Amino acid sequence: MGTFYLLPEKGNFYKANLHCHTVVSDGALTPEQVKEAYQKEGYSIVAFTDHRQYCKHEELNDDRFLSIAAFEADINQFSAHENAWPTLKVYHFNFYDKHPERREKEEKITLPLKRYSDTEYINGYIELMKTEGFLCCYNHPYWSLQTYEDYKDLRGLWAMEIYNHGCEHDGLYGFNPQSYDEMLRTGQRIYTVATDDNHNSFPFDSPLCDSFGGFTMVKAEKLEYGAVMEALEKGDFYFSMGPEIKEAYIRDRKLVVKTSPVEKIFVIQEGRNCYKKLAGRGETITEAEFELSGREGYIRVEIRDGKGMYAGTSAYWMDEIPAGAMTESKTGCSAADGSRRI
Repeated sequence: MGTFYLLPEKGNFYKANLHCHTVVSDGALTPEQVKEAYQKEGYSIVAFTDHRQYCKHEELNDDRFLSIAAFEADINQFSAHENAWPTLKVYHFNFYDKHPERREKEEKITLPLKRYSDTEYINGYIELMKTEGFLCCYNHPYWSLQTYEDYKDLRGLWAMEIYNHGCEHDGLYGFNPQSYDEMLRTGQRIYTVATDDNHNSFPFDSPLCDSFGGFTMVKAEKLEYGAVMEALEKGDFYFSMGPEIKEAYIRDRKLVVKTSPVEKIFVIQEGRNCYKKLAGRGETITEAEFELSGREGYIRVEIRDGKGMYAGTSAYWMDEIPAGAMTESKTGCSAADGSRRI
């Protein structure tokens, strides 16, 4: 018998904002100001994803804070009309550098050409950046005015943004679970993150502040660049707007989920079926257990608290879950072998 951990059994959770803009592009704060503000809110990691500007910000790193070297690339739809921006479709991708130590500080990073309708070119650019050591995240599909036709053929992605806090302010369209499931159903085995995409045009005490709303909880052995990037690449994290997922594992064909106090714990599947546990009116729950059949296609946990805030895991495909975790123990107990994805 074995145990499959959706989130690693060992390690520490580190709160991360994986989409951030500073004065290097169109943000209002310096990198130093971002670090100070986010540390005060309990964050340990920020990826500095300024538009078309690759930056390391190694000077910000210490034993309590880690900056991820990154940038955001855009591929915009062409239009000859001067005022076309409000209806212009775009692709935005964040690229996170796994090995910034291999790059000279002023090294130029290849940026994509404006070939919006050329999916083969876009996928080729993503593949090029993968060979250069970057993880690629597809950003805010709703804000980008994109539909299923735009993202169904993307390949080579590491993750997509299921929640973008800045977009939530822009038009109440920050949460995109349907886009994630549609991408999964096209065969894209990708992870999902929640981010701020903060530009800080409003002060921190403003209700329109775009910081501290969407985050990713990364579980790594230690707060060091290599360990954090390894955890990201392996999917050892969950997304959140506030609620916590404390544990999630499969043992004896049962999925066990432990959370902070919430109203709903759901298990989304490839089809329309789902497993669920709901709290009574005025009550909360912190744990749920679900019997798995092995025919779910994929599963992903999604929870919601009393404030309407969501958190959830990425998808886990049933054909990747070790057989030992899906074999019911006749004795009612099993040994936790620490198994993860195969």
